[in-house]
Amino acid sequence: MRPIDIIEKKRDGNELTAEEIEFFIQGYTQGDIPDYQAAAWLMAVYLRGMSEREIRDLTLAIARSGTMLDLSDVAPIVVDKHSSGGVGDKVTLVAAPVVAACGVPVGKMTGRGLGFTGGTVDKLESIPGFRTDLSPQEFKSQLARIGIVITGQSASLAPADRKLYALRDVTGTVSSLPLIASSILGKKLAGGANAILLDVKVGSGTFMKTVDDATCLAETMVRLGRELGRRVSALISDMNQPLGWAVGNALEVQEAINVLHEDGPSDLREHCLVVAAEMLVLAGRVADSAEGVEMAAQTIADGSAWHKFRALVAAQGGDVRFVDEPDRLPRAPIVEVLPAPADGYLQKIDAAQVGMAVVDLGGGREKKEDPIDHSVGVIVHYKVGDWVQSGTPLYTLHANDRTRLEQARARLVAACTIGPEPVSPPPLFYKKIGA
Repeated sequence: MRPIDIIEKKRDGNELTAEEIEFFIQGYTQGDIPDYQAAAWLMAVYLRGMSEREIRDLTLAIARSGTMLDLSDVAPIVVDKHSSGGVGDKVTLVAAPVVAACGVPVGKMTGRGLGFTGGTVDKLESIPGFRTDLSPQEFKSQLARIGIVITGQSASLAPADRKLYALRDVTGTVSSLPLIASSILGKKLAGGANAILLDVKVGSGTFMKTVDDATCLAETMVRLGRELGRRVSALISDMNQPLGWAVGNALEVQEAINVLHEDGPSDLREHCLVVAAEMLVLAGRVADSAEGVEMAAQTIADGSAWHKFRALVAAQGGDVRFVDEPDRLPRAPIVEVLPAPADGYLQKIDAAQVGMAVVDLGGGREKKEDPIDHSVGVIVHYKVGDWVQSGTPLYTLHANDRTRLEQARARLVAACTIGPEPVSPPPLFYKKIGA
């Protein structure tokens, strides 16, 4: 086989065989196929799509590109969750320790930010010393010892996805259903979890812009995950505005810590409780979502979720002083308020533009090798439907560079619409798939 033939075949809209997909993914993982050919193939997939059979074969190829963990000797059920990408989405930092505190092991392989969306790995690396490159042996050992582990794609766990993930970010191929589905499920298969909750975002701040598109993605992943022997369900959740107030890595870690201490934004707390509840349902720990929410809330109230988060940080080499005292986390020296220009109702806030403002500040990647500035970000002070008073803080910007600050400021001014007519806030969730 030749890579160029596989690229041209998909370019022309034809289905690839399982063997062709396996050849291409293994060749790229091993370095035999260069970035420029992989980028061309990604664009062909983006433009031409894939059948469900192709998506299944791509998912398996990604999972098999490295070690596939078997966690059956650690626990009979290990649960995981995955978000399809959003702005201000720090749900894993709360929901994972909550579920682990309920006695259900959580083993999560996660990723870095893509485009304007943040990544859990980048957030956790705001904590000095926190390791996100655990080996399979370390993954299993920690899961057995404390019941929770969150790691990135190491050299041995789904290495194909780690390479493709970075390349998609800089080639305009992020928002492809086949690439999203295979990336998510490929990591999940490699990570060994046998129960998976998918948090599929919809709206301006993610890659699925309509509920119908998000539903299509969710149904595809639920069907595929079940065919591959996993317990899978999905929530369709809103991303037409940032989740919580904070957008930016260290700022989001601090906000998640606040929620674990019974503080923080109400929308974020509710979202985390619902996600945790569905994870508990999938794991068979509770009978229904209502019981799951009650159990999850209790772990926050009694402090057990916080102690589980702290144990996670310590186990993966993080300096716990930075979570015990979050003001120690990376801080940008320039902090400026952008005031509201007029009285009125906040009718709309473009979450994607808020996310891009954080990229402008240095908190996201424009090229795959770009470093992340963990200290920068934006605090959003109003939610859609709120009454806004002229001159009060609309955003607070945290920056390390004046030029970057001005770029972000200009973007944020255009990101919101304030008007005289009241509007209803969007729902947190639209539907559940695969109950």
